Amino acid sequence: MQKRVLTILASVLMFSLVSLVAADKPTPRRTSPGGVPDKAYMQKIWDGWSTLDPSKVAQYYAQGPHAFFDIAPVKYASWDEYQAGVVKTLADFKSAVCTVNDDAAIHPHGDLAWGTATVKMDATMKSGKREMATLRWTVVFEKQKDGKWLIVHEHVSEPLP
Repeated sequence: MQKRVLTILASVLMFSLVSLVAADKPTPRRTSPGGVPDKAYMQKIWDGWSTLDPSKVAQYYAQGPHAFFDIAPVKYASWDEYQAGVVKTLADFKSAVCTVNDDAAIHPHGDLAWGTATVKMDATMKSGKREMATLRWTVVFEKQKDGKWLIVHEHVSEPLP
């Protein structure tokens, strides 16, 4: 009987310790608790980019002096600059489908949230050539006074072959 009680107490103690360790370990959020951007919100942004029309994603970007790093050229200093510059790059595209992969993660911190993901791009150029790539995406969102999360910094890159 005494051995059984000790076994039960040891089991309860071990379960408690495991619970404490698991609760202490932070994990990146992949869903949208309390209005924080989530993978679905990230995908909406990339669905907009898939239209090859920057005006379709303007609603997701903060106005003013913010740094946006894209594949080409290296840097834009504001959304207006980004929108005007990316039109030149997208002019060679006929169509594109961009899909946020399952590794998407959001890390909220007050009125800011930073996210990371890889994005599968499947595009057709006007020349007929098909371009496929996996892009890296790091994004910083800021919660605005109206509760909307806008991108204040973004970095998109393609790994070297």
